[in-house]
Amino acid sequence: MIMPRGSDQLLLPANPLFIGFTLLVALGLNMLPLGRVPGLPDWLALVLVFWNVHQPRRVGVGVAFLFGLTMDVHEGALLGQHALAYTLLSFFAITVHRRLLWFGVLEQALQVLPLFAAAHLVSLLVRLAAGGIFPGWWVLAAPLAEALLWPLAVLLLLAPQRRPPDPDENRPL
Repeated sequence: MIMPRGSDQLLLPANPLFIGFTLLVALGLNMLPLGRVPGLPDWLALVLVFWNVHQPRRVGVGVAFLFGLTMDVHEGALLGQHALAYTLLSFFAITVHRRLLWFGVLEQALQVLPLFAAAHLVSLLVRLAAGGIFPGWWVLAAPLAEALLWPLAVLLLLAPQRRPPDPDENRPL
């Protein structure tokens, strides 16, 4: 099997409980009462894209829709605002996941930046179409922060799947 250039070792299968735990932690981080500063990264979007890229059969568009509805209810936003943004984000992340895994982590961050920017733009357009006010130009900082956090997310979320080095030199894998 030809391994993508970005991966230097084979990974263990992802534990579904760990996937659910990380999604719930990201949801909890989004729900912290920080006054919803527009420049803060959307932790849930970051973790959703990560699992969409690495486990597209387990975390799909339906999961993103449900988490989006949860965020809409929590923030009191127009019902469907986050759901639409997360659904489109997940769809496009799943669309490019095979190509994305061939890149290194820094190149992946550059590849997911337009996805994050598009998701924030969709959410902003829905908010403005519903009569909301423009939150300011700080809204452009959130996709950039999410792209900058991508290498850290890859490091932390793939850590439980990494195999310890095998001292047996006779095994091919």
